[in-house]
Amino acid sequence: MTDLHVLPKFSDRWSHLYLEHGKLDKQESSLAFHTQEGTVAIPIDQLGFLMLGPGTSISHRAMQALAENNCLVAWTGEQGVRLYAHSTGGTHFSRRLLNQARLFCDPDTRILVIRRMYQKRFPDALADNLTLEQIRGMEETRVRKSYQEISQKTGVPWSGRNYDQDNWDNSDPVNRALSAANSCLYGLCHAAILSAGYSPAIGFIHTGKMLSFVYDIADFYKTDLTIPLAFQVAGEAGFEVERRARLACRDRFYESRLMEKIIPDIAEVFNAGDDLGEISGEFEGRVVTLADRAQVGSFPGEPHRPGSGGNLENGD
Repeated sequence: MTDLHVLPKFSDRWSHLYLEHGKLDKQESSLAFHTQEGTVAIPIDQLGFLMLGPGTSISHRAMQALAENNCLVAWTGEQGVRLYAHSTGGTHFSRRLLNQARLFCDPDTRILVIRRMYQKRFPDALADNLTLEQIRGMEETRVRKSYQEISQKTGVPWSGRNYDQDNWDNSDPVNRALSAANSCLYGLCHAAILSAGYSPAIGFIHTGKMLSFVYDIADFYKTDLTIPLAFQVAGEAGFEVERRARLACRDRFYESRLMEKIIPDIAEVFNAGDDLGEISGEFEGRVVTLADRAQVGSFPGEPHRPGSGGNLENGD
């Protein structure tokens, strides 16, 4: 069996990779994605989250290799908007999951976790005498103000969050960009949660959904990352706003070093002091995306050049 200690750290990996219309197979010590344009070699140990879009197939050997290297695989709809199914994470330990369940089941500790989750969104300390209802009201005001300020700054009109998955094209560009950006954010948070051994279903603020905890954690980053990004993309000329949002997410997640923050942020809200030292050593490192195509390979006859996406849509 492969020694798990030699596997790459989660934060060393690419934030996400989206593939469509091709076949993913195992080839020697790496993966190979075959399309009509050619073949791209993909290092197995660099993948943290792989999205397989329409027209993709994957071999048994490739799936086995991804599982052995702790890569979350998700089968998605076109443009990665919908998540249909996913594989499991790679941890073999239950300590963090049991601690998460313990914190949730005790009403007192659950309230403390919820307060810490809200505290991460405010620069100033929340008064101890504030009720959860008051804090929720403050959070709603903060988010609403954030939308208004970003709308004014970008000049993109905002009439509220409004989208219908069954009538996707009826939504305005900024709502479609928000959905696409948040989908990438959810996927990255989901991958981190599973990779670290937590349950995506045991949420504290959000409850009753299989991804409740994913939504809890993703909310830490929306006003700083996906909301301004979506307005920026929607304000730019051009079609395919969802694709452009995903590409922008790749760059923004890299620049903000988001992958290095997620698991320590979870430990912080869980007040897992004994976990922080372990996580600091386990997950520190660099964040790599497909922005540098030279690290991935290229189609036959295609020169290596940073920022070239080819059929991989530049990390899309």
